[in-house]
Amino acid sequence: MAGGRGLLETARTAGLDTFLVFDHLINVFPRQAWDTDFSYLAAAMPTPDRCLDFATVLGNFAPQAGPVRLAIGVTDPNRRHPAVLAQTALTLAQLTERAPVLGIGAGAEENLRPYGVPHDRKVSRVEEALQILRMFFDGEGPHDFRGEFFTLDQALMGLPAPEGRTPRIWLGGNRDRMLRLAGRYADGWLPSELMTPDEYARRLGVVRAAAVAAGRDPDGIVAAGGVPIVVAETDAAAHALLRAKPLRFLALHAGAQSWRAHGFAHPFGEDYRGLMELLPHRLTRAEVDRAMAAVPDELVAEQVVVGSRETVLKRIGELLDAGMRHPMLIPASAMASPEAAGFTIESVGWLAERLRSASTSEGGVA
Repeated sequence: MAGGRGLLETARTAGLDTFLVFDHLINVFPRQAWDTDFSYLAAAMPTPDRCLDFATVLGNFAPQAGPVRLAIGVTDPNRRHPAVLAQTALTLAQLTERAPVLGIGAGAEENLRPYGVPHDRKVSRVEEALQILRMFFDGEGPHDFRGEFFTLDQALMGLPAPEGRTPRIWLGGNRDRMLRLAGRYADGWLPSELMTPDEYARRLGVVRAAAVAAGRDPDGIVAAGGVPIVVAETDAAAHALLRAKPLRFLALHAGAQSWRAHGFAHPFGEDYRGLMELLPHRLTRAEVDRAMAAVPDELVAEQVVVGSRETVLKRIGELLDAGMRHPMLIPASAMASPEAAGFTIESVGWLAERLRSASTSEGGVA
């Protein structure tokens, strides 16, 4: 919590637009391999699975957020009924200066399967949840809804948003069906995958086309995206950081298709779809070691924007040229070492200052 407050203060001092927190029950790094050989962070955090509830954290951070928008990126409607999500977002709107962002996604399996939460037909469930959230944000009701997953019977939401602070819905989606839902229902698109500028432009085109088909203004949907950065004084020094085990493990978050594109077989199987279906807590230490040994260097570099500050700025600029308007800077190289962490956090402010002059929207940090 203290580290998060420090990052929020950095975001506010640097004039960043948005501060985003994640929502996990199980961390994306495997606890069986979590020691100081894997990451220096293990000295202060004996398990990576001490995952805090996002609503409690953002409510605690609200008094010091000031002009920084608070966001969850992302939660899901599998564990939380959309009425509860609406209440959470509307409660946060009472506490903040700016409308909060409620990020919605289909749900990662490490948050669902171990807890017996339904994880089939997740995109259909998201679509119904988006419809219900729109109802609750648009008025008190009573609201009726008959869906396959959710039912409302004269349901009320008597907690109004303060004027100008109605929560924004950002959809975290990477595939075409989710992209179309973003265009139809969301206020923003927040893909979790780092992609090439050409691919970002293609997917954004799907979002915008769906918005037009739904009679919505496509330019009114915030084009965001998670941008993990690995930054150092020089390009060579930044690439050297990619040898750090937490950063190499990110290549295992990529799906088997990405591995095949480089001529490699993913150690988690040829049908593995990536982070969305990873169950890290089930991996043995031996399995982690074998998988890490199979990671190709070129695939590690694909998972992040890596280089000097100038190189990272140029790479993000290419995403801006492709249509991104709200890059969410994720300080990935802070996981490499304490020294890298200090330089990375300083670099976030450096990048944000320059991105503001290059974009019509400001950068964010998660």
